[in-house]
Amino acid sequence: MAEQYRGTGRRKTSIAQVRITQGSGKFTINKKDIDEYLDLETLKMVAKAPLEVTDLEGSLDVIVKVVGGGFTGQAGAIRQGLSRALVEMDGELRPALKKAGFLTRDPRMKERKKYGLKKARKAPQFSKR
Repeated sequence: MAEQYRGTGRRKTSIAQVRITQGSGKFTINKKDIDEYLDLETLKMVAKAPLEVTDLEGSLDVIVKVVGGGFTGQAGAIRQGLSRALVEMDGELRPALKKAGFLTRDPRMKERKKYGLKKARKAPQFSKR
């Protein structure tokens, strides 16, 4: 069996486990083709961005297991996991991926709800009387 490289990516509440192997360029997410799983073209571009930056788009098979969050968060998690797997495969790709910002975990998370408020910051309507 061909050598596999793994990477884990996270964004918001999504976690993606990415495996890459030498192959024909198949991109599978949760046992579905990427075109079937991600509807928006922009999200497909986000998920495939590390392959485009490193010019490896047609030569690797990518298998992804992703859980949690929505499609945008999942696409961001896939991007980070794929970048980490590529660095594990070939360390010389690191500077290009780092410059593009694909190895950095996006720290933005949903702020917790506070008591007395409707959401994290939205207060109930003020009534003078």
